[in-house]
Amino acid sequence: MKVGLFFGTFNPIHVGHLTIANHIAEYSDLDQVWFVVTPHSPFKKKNSLLEDNHRYQMVDRATENYSKLRVSDIEFKLPQPNYTINTLMYLEEKYPKHEFALIMGEDNLKSFHKWKNFEVILERYSIYVYPRISRDTTKHKFENHKKITHVDAPIMELSSTFIRQAIKEGKNVRPMLPEHVWNYLDEMNFYK
Repeated sequence: MKVGLFFGTFNPIHVGHLTIANHIAEYSDLDQVWFVVTPHSPFKKKNSLLEDNHRYQMVDRATENYSKLRVSDIEFKLPQPNYTINTLMYLEEKYPKHEFALIMGEDNLKSFHKWKNFEVILERYSIYVYPRISRDTTKHKFENHKKITHVDAPIMELSSTFIRQAIKEGKNVRPMLPEHVWNYLDEMNFYK
């Protein structure tokens, strides 16, 4: 089985995440897409994150009606901060019959050279890149790399940061979230 790993803090997961993941699951050679809920990204401040289990619960609820989408808490069990290379090696050991690939936005590809052991990742794993609107038109060094596949997914310019801020301001963000996620956020009174 070929599994695409969509890493993120998903703080919260929103319809943009689901749209991209589902599109890649349906229109690529991947059999499934796993949302890997990251406890702590080395590139983000931890104090703005909801507790790990709450973010996991939201992704679980968001993906429950999609046969090709799954949620993974694998990084909760690994040392923090989490580095993608460590997670990939762990998953390979745990699921030796699976082939893993990475899913990332074009914006992340531009800073990919800053990732721990990025050369090893590029050598051993395929990377599926979805488009993002960017004002930065500089070419990156991975432009035509054989392990990188550009997926013609819909461009989703929606961010968890925007959603958190809107909730804090009392705005209605219900259309931006899967219904089960909205209900969970509302019930738990998060981001207010």
